[in-house]
Amino acid sequence: MYLPDHFREDDPERLHALIAGNPLGTLITLDADGIVANHIPFILDTRGDGPARLLGHVARANALWRAHPADRDVLVVFQEANAYITPTWYATKQETHEVVPTWNYAVAHVGGPLIVHDDPKWLRGQAGMLTRQMERRRDSDWKMADAPQDYLAARLKDIVGIEIPIVRLTGKLKASQNRVDADRDGAIAGLDATGDPADAAMGVVMRQAAGLD
Repeated sequence: MYLPDHFREDDPERLHALIAGNPLGTLITLDADGIVANHIPFILDTRGDGPARLLGHVARANALWRAHPADRDVLVVFQEANAYITPTWYATKQETHEVVPTWNYAVAHVGGPLIVHDDPKWLRGQAGMLTRQMERRRDSDWKMADAPQDYLAARLKDIVGIEIPIVRLTGKLKASQNRVDADRDGAIAGLDATGDPADAAMGVVMRQAAGLD
């Protein structure tokens, strides 16, 4: 992706937090017909001494686990907050009118090999980790053991596991770092004032990027 230095995010902890907080990734692979995109929730696994890994699963009927060339890495894109920024929020508009709209966003790109797992124990572990992570967010206590075991075993046969060791991790945080402080602060205030939760989330990201939180 196009990555000017002032929008580059190199902190692995920040990027890991972005992935963990926004686990639905866009997995980009290749098959005989060209580029394919699938949307898959991933667990970020940072345990152990090796590289961090993305752990996921796909429907057995999904061709990606068979069709992607074994010697080619895949790309996974994770997106955090994003929002349209109107120039009416900029202090500079009142002075020169030399302003244009933009779009702010935060993303992480992960590159690495695609490893396939077709083992019931591995699949049960991955599905269990994902379920526990997401149920905690809902303040719920549902767990895989609540489902009948024969039903669960049948469902696990319908999926195939995928693992992506993180060989490359690239982040872009476009949060008005190229604007003067007054323009950035005006944009944050404007986002907060819309009442849109997505705008408010981008405002939080912008404050963090500026060291205001």
